[in-house]
Amino acid sequence: MLDTRFPRPPGDVGHPDTFGCPVRRAMVAGAWPDKVVATAASLRAQRIASAFVVLMRQMERDGAAAITTSCGFLVLLQRELQAAVKVPVETSSLLQLPALLQKERQVGVLTISASKLGSDHLRAAGVPRERLRDVLVQGVDPAGEFASAILGNRATMDLALAGADVVRAAEALRARAPDLRTVVLECTNMPPYADAVRAATGFTLRSLQDSPRLRRAMGLPTSPCP
Repeated sequence: MLDTRFPRPPGDVGHPDTFGCPVRRAMVAGAWPDKVVATAASLRAQRIASAFVVLMRQMERDGAAAITTSCGFLVLLQRELQAAVKVPVETSSLLQLPALLQKERQVGVLTISASKLGSDHLRAAGVPRERLRDVLVQGVDPAGEFASAILGNRATMDLALAGADVVRAAEALRARAPDLRTVVLECTNMPPYADAVRAATGFTLRSLQDSPRLRRAMGLPTSPCP
């Protein structure tokens, strides 16, 4: 997990009950949200993968069945982190995009930062170059409660305002693409507001919790949640 202190309501990847099975968490000191939510060049320049690898190898020794992260932008490190351990590693919900694109003409992505999430992240997730235009990325308001509290790593966050930010972003995406059916939540802090997004837009949502690899490792049905 990133080095954070902001609130983590039920559904957030950092909430103890989110996965419905025993979860061990480890914090990567110094991996602050505003450092990791970054362009590909910026994240790679930080060379933070080694800090994640140390903790992942310890988790593997302790018997972890699978390992994930708390930020979808870490998809840039997917290959490197998976190569470091034998258990399944799922760095990001974005890894579900290739399978979704095999079934749908377009797939949406809701992200904490549309200005930072680029084609390098999508390519790292396995999106074919010729399908990049079929991934519609929509970010929350960078000045809103959701983004400012999380990227600013504040100890407090108005959950109602944060949820409204996520819903507004989803509504903006719906306005851009009226026929869009499925949206991936890049940010692991967005699932607490998934019900509100569904109610407002009718989107089918996919988050890290829907990852077939993680669900299989946890002994759960691999069919995504509705």
